[in-house]
Amino acid sequence: MNMKKAVVAIAIVTTLTTSGCATVPTASQEESDKAKTFEVLTDKAGLYIFRDSFVGQALKKTVWLDGEALGETAPSTFFYKAVSAGNHTVSTESEFSENHIKLQMESGRNYYINQYIKLGVFVGGAGLEQVGEKEAQQRIVPLKMNSLKNNITTPNVIETNKTGTRKGMYSIY
Repeated sequence: MNMKKAVVAIAIVTTLTTSGCATVPTASQEESDKAKTFEVLTDKAGLYIFRDSFVGQALKKTVWLDGEALGETAPSTFFYKAVSAGNHTVSTESEFSENHIKLQMESGRNYYINQYIKLGVFVGGAGLEQVGEKEAQQRIVPLKMNSLKNNITTPNVIETNKTGTRKGMYSIY
């Protein structure tokens, strides 16, 4: 029995010491600093999608806006995108399916979505939740801004069916 415990302990230590944090290309410091002023645009809505949880440090998760990939998130990062007013859907990949959040966005306002990682059967999944302005801004300030379209590597095969829902196979990191 002691041999089994030793093997498990070695496996855990090896995993902890050899697995690193996922990284993605980031925007310039100037772009990041500008986004962190949280300026409100009069003719567009501002969309911030951020990931600041400790869980899932080695995972990248793709985020889509209205079916178009924005890029991959990594720990301690955020996206900013100015979008037209109207109905929008933010989606993220998860373990077995995608998760979506629908927003009715108005010009002259910023919207904040937290992407959080949750435990899964084989690999961590991701969820989305809207967060209030003050809390979100405090959480975004220490994060790095992702570069939009940041060399997405997660989706291997993506198809869109007639209803607009994507289906496909995903890489597991």
